[in-house]
Amino acid sequence: MSFANRAVPIVLAAVLIDTIGFGIVIPILPQLITDLGHVDLDQATRISGYLLGVYALTQFFAGPVLGNLGDSFGRRPVLIASMLAFAADYALMAFAPTLAWLFVGRAVAGVAGAIYGPASAVLADVTPPEGRAKVFGYIGAAFGIGFIIGPAIGGLLSDLGPRAPFIAAAALALINATAMVFLMPESLAPALRRPFDWRSANVIGAFRPLLKSGGAAPLLIAWFIWSLASNVYPATWSFWSAARFGWDARAIGWSLAFVGLVMASVQMLLTGPIIARLGERRAAVLGLASGTGAFFTYVVITQGWQAYAVFLVSGLSALVFPAMNGLLSRLADASHQGALQGGIGSMNSIAAVIAPLLLTQALANGVERGFAGAAFLVAGALAGVALLIVVTKVLGRVPPKGAAIEGTATG
Repeated sequence: MSFANRAVPIVLAAVLIDTIGFGIVIPILPQLITDLGHVDLDQATRISGYLLGVYALTQFFAGPVLGNLGDSFGRRPVLIASMLAFAADYALMAFAPTLAWLFVGRAVAGVAGAIYGPASAVLADVTPPEGRAKVFGYIGAAFGIGFIIGPAIGGLLSDLGPRAPFIAAAALALINATAMVFLMPESLAPALRRPFDWRSANVIGAFRPLLKSGGAAPLLIAWFIWSLASNVYPATWSFWSAARFGWDARAIGWSLAFVGLVMASVQMLLTGPIIARLGERRAAVLGLASGTGAFFTYVVITQGWQAYAVFLVSGLSALVFPAMNGLLSRLADASHQGALQGGIGSMNSIAAVIAPLLLTQALANGVERGFAGAAFLVAGALAGVALLIVVTKVLGRVPPKGAAIEGTATG
C-alpha cells in the first residue's frame, strides 16, 4: 500500500496503537475486575460498563478540544502529546492496586484516546474530497488490525498475569510518539489555521457550521444510533461469550482477533471498490443492513463456530463509518476538518458512555433470566433504526459532491 504523504502511515499507526491499547484490555477485563474488586462475573459485567463509560465520557469532552487545537496549532503536536499521555497512562494502569485506580487510568486514556479528530483531519488535509471515504477506510482498517493485535496480545499475555498487557501497550505508545517526533510532517499549512475558540471546542460548536450547510442532521443522527449499536462488541463480547460459550480469555482474544481481521480486510480491500461502484450513500445502507442482520443472529446462536460464521457476514458493516464520514467531510472546509472530526469523535464517545451502561445491564439482566442474547437484541433494534433513517432520509438527499460549509471551497 502506498501513501501520497508520509504523515498518513504514522497517523494510522497512532490509531492502531490507540485501538491496541483499548483492545488489549478486553480479554483480561473480567479477570482483572473480579480480582481487584473481589466480585463475581455478574457484578464484574456491570463494573466494566462503568469503566467503559468513564473512558468514553472523558473522550466526549476531549474530542472537540483536541480537534480544535489541531485546527489552531497543527495536527502534529496534538498527536505527539496524545501518544505520550497514552504511554504514561498504560504504565500507570500496569500497577493499579485497586479498582479506583482502574477508573483513573481509564479517564486519562479517554483524554489521550481522543485522537480521532486530529488523525482523521490529517487524512482530510492530504486527500481530495472524492478520495476521502476510501482513506477513512484505512482508519477503519487500523481499528480492525488493532482488534486483531490488541485482544490477541491481551489473551496471550494473560498467562503472565492481568497486568502484563498494559506494559506492552505503554511501550508501543512510546515508540509511536518517538516516530512522530522524528518522522511525521505537519499536514495543515499555517495559512489554513484559525484561532482556538472555546465556544467551538464542544460537540455543538463543532457541528454548528456543518448543520448550516444542510443535509447533515439525518447523517449525524444515524451515525450516533449506529455507534450505540456497534458498542455492543467492546461493551459485552467478553462477558457474553463467556456466558454463552464458556470461553476463557484466550478464546475471547482469538475471537476478537478474527473480527479485527475480517473488518480490516473489508476496509483495506473492499471499501474503495464498493464505494466507487455504489457511492457513499448506498455503501452506508449495505453496511447497516449487514450489521443489523448480524446483531439479530447473535441473539439466537448457541455454538462458538456459529459466531465465527456470523463474523464473515457482518464484515460489510465496516463500510458504515467511512461512507458516512466521506459524506460529512464534503460539508466542511479545510480549516474546520479538525473540528468536524473531533465532533464526530465526541459523538462516538457519548454513544460509548450510554451504550455500555445500556448494553451491559441488558446482558446482565438477560443472563440472570436465562436469555444471554438480550444485549444483541437491543443492538439489533438500534441498528435497524439507523438503517431506516439512512434509507428514508439520506438516499437521494445528501448535498451534491464537493459541497462545503458557508460557501467556502472544500479542503
